Amino acid sequence: MSSDVRLVLCGDEGVGKSSLITSFVKETFVPNLQSVLPPVSIPPEFMATVSNMTMTIVDTSSMPQDRQSLNREIRRANAILLVYSDHYTSERIPLFWLPYFRSLGVNVPVVLCANKCDLALDEDSNELISEEMIPIMEEFKEIESCIRASAKVHYNVNQAFYLCQKAIVHPIAPLFDSKEQNLKPPTAAALQRIFFLSDRDQDGYLNDKEMSDLQQKCFGKSLDPFDLQEIKTMIEKAEPGDATDEGISKEGFIALNKIFAIKGRHETTWGILRAFHYTDSLSLSDKFLYPRFDVPQYASVELSPVGYRFFVDLFLLFDKDNDGGLNSKELNSLFAPTPGLPESWAKSQFPKTTLCNEEGYVTLQGWLAQWSMTTFQDHKTTLAYLAWLGFESGKGAKGSTTDALKVTKPRRRRNTRPKIGRVDRNVFSCYVLGASDSGKSSLLDRFLNRPFYPLYMPTIKPRIAVNSVEMQGGKQCYLILEELGELEPAVLENPTKLDDCDVICYTYDSSNPESFQYIVDLRERYPQLDRLPVVFAALKADLDKQQQRCDIQPDAYTREIGLSAPLHVSSAWTSSLSELFVQLAEAAQSPSTATPILESEEKESPVVPLVLVSTALAVGVVVLAWMFRTSNRDSS
Repeated sequence: MSSDVRLVLCGDEGVGKSSLITSFVKETFVPNLQSVLPPVSIPPEFMATVSNMTMTIVDTSSMPQDRQSLNREIRRANAILLVYSDHYTSERIPLFWLPYFRSLGVNVPVVLCANKCDLALDEDSNELISEEMIPIMEEFKEIESCIRASAKVHYNVNQAFYLCQKAIVHPIAPLFDSKEQNLKPPTAAALQRIFFLSDRDQDGYLNDKEMSDLQQKCFGKSLDPFDLQEIKTMIEKAEPGDATDEGISKEGFIALNKIFAIKGRHETTWGILRAFHYTDSLSLSDKFLYPRFDVPQYASVELSPVGYRFFVDLFLLFDKDNDGGLNSKELNSLFAPTPGLPESWAKSQFPKTTLCNEEGYVTLQGWLAQWSMTTFQDHKTTLAYLAWLGFESGKGAKGSTTDALKVTKPRRRRNTRPKIGRVDRNVFSCYVLGASDSGKSSLLDRFLNRPFYPLYMPTIKPRIAVNSVEMQGGKQCYLILEELGELEPAVLENPTKLDDCDVICYTYDSSNPESFQYIVDLRERYPQLDRLPVVFAALKADLDKQQQRCDIQPDAYTREIGLSAPLHVSSAWTSSLSELFVQLAEAAQSPSTATPILESEEKESPVVPLVLVSTALAVGVVVLAWMFRTSNRDSS
């Protein structure tokens, strides 16, 4: 809600619009006013509903010559106080004024005010809702409420403007269908999500502590036990069985807010919704879903310890059977307050992308790995899901979902090998490149502890796998393996995609003599790959090794570019696979140890000049020593 709002008074000539404004401001009736008053600003301290909101009250004229000014003010209005004073002007409301507002494309709350009720006061005049207006209110949903008032005797004037303030800050129309006498579906959906997040133990009930915590979060004060009992009694009368000793059920919580709406206490429901960052359109605020989070170029984003703790707690809370894995039912329950699985997860066929147990349920290790990958690839998705899943940093109002993330130091451009230092990060991306049928898919399967399938199936769409790797010394990092499929040329030609990659795994089938030539051709076709650290892997090492039909054999080839010989691994050899994954992670962490040395760098290498200088110095020292000994002999 903006801090400055505009209330526009509309109605036919002579209904008392200007008199209502002066009666409200001066608290007395002023006769013989000018036809249209200038705008009046009501400072925040005089606002009855919101302390930090300034309201500007705008008077208007309905005369034909003032129609252009009237249209401009109506379009700028946050709410309209539509005034009438007799039978004729009341008939004009549904016949002219309300359709006129709609014709201007205006969709703001409207409060009807029957002014000059001092002319016909009776015992029923204290009723806020005029019976003759009920059919009109049912037809025109933009009408928030209707009130009788008199500017002359200062009757219900303050209440009329209070209803306008309330209509702006706490509109009933988005929440409640007055015709159906029920909460609207978006309202019910938002309240279900709030119930879900407030049900900390996920037992389907809000117990007394959870209700008190909700009250504290939304209104800044604890819930008195007497008030709580009254709430339960109210729910039990409306929905028997939904307020028990266990607590208030989801249906009971929604029924409670329906009661608030019916009784005109919908500001309570708005207080709950806004505490959970819902906007007037009952969607979560973009600032809440996507807070500002600056990431320098060449830096990456990872989960912070607080973020990992949140996802660990979430996993443990929804692993209802305590089997160490999240099955499909448990995952559906976990993602209930969200739009569903992240789009990137669905595209990559989660949970095939991460570690699962024998039953196919996502393990805690796989769960954390998946979120590590999501944060690395698209931190905005993680921020949004942290918001949807109810992340709280523990810092109160100053806290944000950004507390669950951290930014790594920017990587230096990898132009030359000697300038590359150690990378202080925990999540790394690896492209797995190699000829068809070289064993790339099997490598990804074994990375996730999946069984080996000997039947060859060519990879068309890109595949991805993420898992943790334990380094020497016990430190753990996350490695993302990507097999590019038919998108390989497009990815390798894209500088942005290459910037996202930390290490390349060149694979070839050691039992196929034609396999290694693919790597040689690939590096010649895409020389930009030499800016990245690489690891060569000879797959299918359990089969008979074949001489490769290329100008140079793999061992000599890697030696020429200053790298270690290819690591011979097999999907059937667990230890060699583990060694390969560790090598890939180490190469990503220390790029200088695994980046190919180019011919230009060899020519520019300072090693040869240093050797010549040191040799010259050594010769010089020997000559000086000989001359010193010779001079000593001569003097003796």
